[in-house]
Amino acid sequence: MHDLRPAAEQVIHRAVKGGATAADVMIREDETFSVNVRMGEIETLKEAISRSLLLRVFVGKRTATSHTSDLSEELIDQLVDETIQMAKLTSEDNSGGLPDQSVFQSDFPDLNLLDPEWEKLKPEQRIGLAIRAEAAALSADKAIVNSEGASFEYARSRLALANTLGFLGAYEGTGSSLACVPIAQSETGMQRDYWMSAARHYRLMESPEAIGTKAAYRAVRRLGARKIPTCQVPIVFDPLTARSLLNHIFEAVSGGSIYRRSSFLVDQIGKLVAAPGVTIVDDARLPAGLGSSPFDDEGVPTQTTPIIENGVLRNYLHSAYTARKLGSRPTGNGSRAGSGVVSIGPTNFYLKGGSLSPEEIVSSVRAGLYVVELIGFGVNTVTGDYSRGAVGIWIEDGRFAHPVQEVTIAGNLRQMLKTIEMIGNDVTFLGSIAAPTLKIGNMVISGG
Repeated sequence: MHDLRPAAEQVIHRAVKGGATAADVMIREDETFSVNVRMGEIETLKEAISRSLLLRVFVGKRTATSHTSDLSEELIDQLVDETIQMAKLTSEDNSGGLPDQSVFQSDFPDLNLLDPEWEKLKPEQRIGLAIRAEAAALSADKAIVNSEGASFEYARSRLALANTLGFLGAYEGTGSSLACVPIAQSETGMQRDYWMSAARHYRLMESPEAIGTKAAYRAVRRLGARKIPTCQVPIVFDPLTARSLLNHIFEAVSGGSIYRRSSFLVDQIGKLVAAPGVTIVDDARLPAGLGSSPFDDEGVPTQTTPIIENGVLRNYLHSAYTARKLGSRPTGNGSRAGSGVVSIGPTNFYLKGGSLSPEEIVSSVRAGLYVVELIGFGVNTVTGDYSRGAVGIWIEDGRFAHPVQEVTIAGNLRQMLKTIEMIGNDVTFLGSIAAPTLKIGNMVISGG
């Protein structure tokens, strides 16, 4: 991998020369390795180096974006010219443009995003991580009879960003994930589940044996699942399903949803929107965080943004565009899609953990459901209405009683946030959105 900054600067010079009044470019290079194994045999193996260039140009108040994976000088010159011509054909938008020059910085903290230890692992050792995870699952319990496989993915990425306001920045990072999906069987049928670990640093990954064993336990405990009658009871979300709730909150506080007034949290800044114990942050400066970066995809310095503090909504998340739309400041959440268009993305968006263990939360429930999988997309972030299929474990007198499937849980996100009664100490990062175990006081379960 080489320094991408000179190439980024060259694209900016070319854009100005071609008639752009402003422009920015992001160049990314990824060195990736991925393997999928099943029943101890390699199914797919891929190693690659890919490059992409995402260009955005402005001609007055008009904007156009483009992208390419061909970084040859001739093609880039052509791309710049075509993008400028496209911009001239678009309609004006007064909220468009680069971030204000005052937000840019040149000094950034070291966020510990790169781990050279990964480079010491030979391909056969990387493959071995997946094989070991699946082997651990298959040997963990006699009920594990098959496997959908295990996978290991690794990427080392380098990024450079430049714009016509003089900003030029670059950073590098590593990241990996290891997952296992075993299948359990009993007289009542078959069940599958999974577990995974993700980290930037090798030493922060769970061991393959721990991942496989946990995946097997999760699959076996689902055997014999059955329906339950319709009822209203407390619901406990495990960290994986609680994470999906945080995803809905992220969508609701994104500046795009706010200026379009398509969020149940519009006009709620400073108001109590959740239980007093709920604190949610978007922290791009978390050392070694999966979503951490020194600056966003527009070059805006990232930050730690409090979203909900002790139940009170404090901030929305912004790109430069949505900040202008709403008379606010960008929060360092500009994110470029593959097309080059800037949207809003999470960094490390998570609900801060409490002091209770998952076991303590489960033991507090007289009768309720511990949710381990959510199915379907029945969530409306405009109204907050929530209805999803669920798989879980029925709780009776503070203990797991039997697995449950083919039920639907329903409520409203407004009420769900306000009736979070207990928060676990097990925040689990598998991506840029994370949560601990959560207990919500009362929801409707539609059963059979």
